[in-house]
Amino acid sequence: MQFRHRLLVLGVLSSTLCCVTAAQDTQSKQEKAQPAPQASDPLPRSDDDQQTAPPLGDNESSSKQTQIDISPPKDDAVKHPDSDLSDVTEMHTWNPHKAQKDIEVGEFYFKRKNYHAAEERYREALLYKPGDAMATYRLAEALEAQGQTAEAAKNYELYLKIPSNGKFAPEAKKALARLEAKTSQASPQ
Repeated sequence: MQFRHRLLVLGVLSSTLCCVTAAQDTQSKQEKAQPAPQASDPLPRSDDDQQTAPPLGDNESSSKQTQIDISPPKDDAVKHPDSDLSDVTEMHTWNPHKAQKDIEVGEFYFKRKNYHAAEERYREALLYKPGDAMATYRLAEALEAQGQTAEAAKNYELYLKIPSNGKFAPEAKKALARLEAKTSQASPQ
């Protein structure tokens, strides 16, 4: 019984091998029938790729063709008269990984009481991920440590408005109360 089973398996394997060999022979014959492309031959393209690019001017790079137009629509000033984009000089892409790394480095500086460096890192994190709860809270802490109470209070309030798990909400509320007490003591009544 085992002998017959082995013969059957061998028969299936040999017929499969014959089919594979025949397919390889057919493929190699087809390759031999078609001439090999020469280095000077143009690349094959579909009809969709046959778009013509606008002509280039003198001293103009071909990479300019791939630039995306980010200018506002022509009627934008009419539709939005209160918007002023004249102060926008650069844009940062949303990059949560870079923001997280900036927060980590900021915490490194904060633990070593280098509050100015920590503040800069938290601000950079907020450039790459605006509204980040952790960066906003940590920025408020760094500002408070430097004595910038008004801006620290503003950031604590911003943190409390951010929809998050509110991990530091009790601490932020205590800090706001503490800063309020400081400002009320400092100002004459």
